[in-house]
Amino acid sequence: MIKNGPAFAAILGAASVLLSGAVQAADLTPVAPAPAAEEAVAAAKSPWQIRVRALGVIPNDEGSVNGVAGSDLQYSNSVTPELDISYYFTDNIAAELILGTTSSKISGAGSLAGVEVGKTWILPPTLTLQYHFTDFGAFKPYVGAGINYTFFYNESEKAGFSNLKVDHHVGAALQVGLDYMIDQHWGFNFDVKKLFLETDWSATHSTLGPLSGKAKLDPWLVGAGVTYRF
Repeated sequence: MIKNGPAFAAILGAASVLLSGAVQAADLTPVAPAPAAEEAVAAAKSPWQIRVRALGVIPNDEGSVNGVAGSDLQYSNSVTPELDISYYFTDNIAAELILGTTSSKISGAGSLAGVEVGKTWILPPTLTLQYHFTDFGAFKPYVGAGINYTFFYNESEKAGFSNLKVDHHVGAALQVGLDYMIDQHWGFNFDVKKLFLETDWSATHSTLGPLSGKAKLDPWLVGAGVTYRF
């Protein structure tokens, strides 16, 4: 039997206030994310990726000199560093910009065998749209196609030639490659591209006078290097 009604009511009121404060404090206490949410955040990938490769440039030895029967041209192979930057729109679709520069020596062949014409530097920025296959675990093969714009600069001539000029050119590009990812960020890359590059050239020879023709380089670009996904 409760004898002191007002005192008991006061105790109940105080208890109610304390309980209400405890509930509000519990509402303000941060809740740790579920393990699944943490894993989802960790698995999120940046859309940006870069690669650094050693690139072998292997041009097709074909060309012509107007007015010289049986003439042909040859171009030297070269090895150069290459940087490419990729942006992934989805896990499967990406765009890649390829940057690098190299030089090539031009010499005669066929009826002009043994004639050294000169050298030109080549800058062939290439943009490709790629499809990446994602069903092979750490192996990430891809194919691509795109456009190339090749700049020729710093032409220099051998003895007997002057005014060597090779025209800039727009052409198509095809690509196939493979990344092997050793973790979420780092991997190894192997890549092969084919550029379709046929352009005009001209020069002046001390004996033959003005010369011009076609230079059909159509190079293979074979690269290997390191991949980093941000």
